[in-house]
Amino acid sequence: MKHCLVVDDSRVIRKVAATILAEFAFESEEAEDGTQALQACRARMPDLVLLDWNIPGTNVLEFLRGLRREPNGSRPFVLYCTTENDVGRIQEALVCGANDYLLKPYDAPSLHERLNSAGLG
Repeated sequence: MKHCLVVDDSRVIRKVAATILAEFAFESEEAEDGTQALQACRARMPDLVLLDWNIPGTNVLEFLRGLRREPNGSRPFVLYCTTENDVGRIQEALVCGANDYLLKPYDAPSLHERLNSAGLG
């Protein structure tokens, strides 16, 4: 089974994402901040990371840099999820290691489209 780490400060968003991901045969793990997310990746490197911009602790850019420095840290497909259509922030996330982005709120079809594009569908 494919493994996804959902990183978001909102418990509701994490639960919704996990429910959608279960439809696509993903086992989900949750982290509410960047520090927890890095620890989770060190314990078990995911196939996919859904990453919100607004997370406490280690910020998104630090998390991405840290993830990509970890052994096998280049493996996960990182989907940066944001409510803002801020091209500068999206570009920053992509430069620091995100593979793609998805505007929130997302639904099952839009997430599935991104997963298919990444070869994870």
